[in-house]
Amino acid sequence: MKFIKLEKREIRDALSLVWNVFLEFQGSEYSKQGIQEFKKFISYDSIIEGINNKKFSFWGCKVGEDLVGVISTRGVNHIAMLFVKKEYHRKGISKKLFEKVKEECKDNHMNEITVNSSPFAIEVYHRLGFKDKDKEQTVNGLRFTPMFYSIN
Repeated sequence: MKFIKLEKREIRDALSLVWNVFLEFQGSEYSKQGIQEFKKFISYDSIIEGINNKKFSFWGCKVGEDLVGVISTRGVNHIAMLFVKKEYHRKGISKKLFEKVKEECKDNHMNEITVNSSPFAIEVYHRLGFKDKDKEQTVNGLRFTPMFYSIN
């Protein structure tokens, strides 16, 4: 397994992984509006624009040449996406991807990481050390719980 910062040429594969894992594990928990909102959020053109403007960063986990996990941040310290293929769940991939974000935050003297966790991922974020900041919310059909992680 290798953990790398993804290049622009790898973003289509990353977004395909995100979409497929979203549909498999979370799609049934969202309204049609929520599914459409998520699909719009991960559109290739808007993500590439965000990368070009340094609003988004992506890291991936590869097994051989197969991309099996992705984490993305908006800015430096807000996790926008964390998705791992089903057959690679519970193998420490989310934790190792999260370590990349923590390193980046430490390098930029940040002391908090935030995420708006889907209902499915709350347990994962709790295991990583995140705490709930507020109760579950729904915006534009997307259900999430605001969470934070203290670096220091």
